[in-house]
Amino acid sequence: MTEREILRQHIDKTVQLNDEQFDYFFSFFKPISFKKKQMIIRQGDLVEQEYFVLNGCLKTYFTNDEQKMHILQFATKTWWASDYNALHNQGPATVNLDCVSDADTLCLSNEDREKVCKEIHEVETFFRWRSNKGYIGLQKRIMSLLNNNARSRYEELMQQYPELYNLVPKHLIAAYLGVSRETLSRLYQAK
Repeated sequence: MTEREILRQHIDKTVQLNDEQFDYFFSFFKPISFKKKQMIIRQGDLVEQEYFVLNGCLKTYFTNDEQKMHILQFATKTWWASDYNALHNQGPATVNLDCVSDADTLCLSNEDREKVCKEIHEVETFFRWRSNKGYIGLQKRIMSLLNNNARSRYEELMQQYPELYNLVPKHLIAAYLGVSRETLSRLYQAK
């Protein structure tokens, strides 16, 4: 499947664009490939774009004062990733974005997204829908972190995204869950 077809199929799940509208929308995207461990955004960077993942895996994370990594998101095929706070508020990045594996993406600038949203109502609807789904996912994750033990969080993650266990190194899954690598090993063995 081509990058155009992957994006079209993704958009079509939410809104219907005619061919002319989609071609115009697609014209704003720039293909960019990244290598495993390559940094895309560093804390402090100016962030001007977001990334639609065609294949591979990205992770969004921050490192606290004790140098402990906290993973906010894994982004695999048809997911979007950026530092949205920095992107929308035009401030410095507060999180990092890098590659768990080699990845191919389509990059869309904030300026271009705003332009096309003003011109095509359905595109604006798509991005509003996507933002709402992201907010709902984040709310569920926060509630899980506050209410559930490590085993329950691990089981939720594996049920929702079973492909992650083979795609993402275990120490990164542990960082996402907020547990040590040893705790994750115990959870996996007790499965």
